[in-house]
Amino acid sequence: MVDVANGMREKNQKRIFIGDVHGHYDGLMMLLEAIAPGAQDQIYFVGDLIDRGPKSAQVVQFVRDNAYPCVLGNHEHLLLDAFRNNQVHQPALQAWLHSGGQNTVASYKDAAALLADVEWLRTLPLNIDLGDIWLVHAGVHPQLAIEDQGPEDFCWIRGPFHRMTQPYFPNKLIIIGHTITFTLPEVEPGQLAKGQGWLGIETGAYHPKSGWLTGLDITNRLVYQVNVFSQQTRIVPLRQAVKTIQPEMLAAR
Repeated sequence: MVDVANGMREKNQKRIFIGDVHGHYDGLMMLLEAIAPGAQDQIYFVGDLIDRGPKSAQVVQFVRDNAYPCVLGNHEHLLLDAFRNNQVHQPALQAWLHSGGQNTVASYKDAAALLADVEWLRTLPLNIDLGDIWLVHAGVHPQLAIEDQGPEDFCWIRGPFHRMTQPYFPNKLIIIGHTITFTLPEVEPGQLAKGQGWLGIETGAYHPKSGWLTGLDITNRLVYQVNVFSQQTRIVPLRQAVKTIQPEMLAAR
């Protein structure tokens, strides 16, 4: 296959990472149509399949049906907290509903279908180690060993992780979602963000300032994007799509 972005020939087997979908099933289908993954390609999701967008149930069903690996996002964590120990916890439920969960509830035909997906979401790992790539939703705490961290770090961390002055792993790239990239200094809507040993691919599909849903083909270093509002599709070489963030740019955060 000829790479339309830079004329290079793509490798046969690709590893593809999908940013936070947030219920935008139609955008996800458009994105995968553009990527056109083959049977041997590996597709990974960085969490936050649900909330904010209109079709969370369809997104979860699609990922489940295809057995695509996915890490737990903070929005899945909010949902699981609301239904912990097979009981509804009202304060946690209200926190989830006000964080986009109302749209998720509306996307399900009944409570039984939602609760079935809750049980599946409980099985999602906090991180996936692929050898040269470490997939996690939000990041890692730079001062703590991996075994000393949990969902509060892996699903929620921002500033301390982004401000790292050296890579957490000497030989692994951390790929994250969670923080919309344009909220970081000098990053434009749709751009990816790169720091010390990490790469952020959450470009804010649900956000009115962006609308971009991102798929990263790390094998061929291509970025595929669909805008869920305008339905625009684009393919950009990774080197042109990423903005490098220097730790000192985040010192005040």
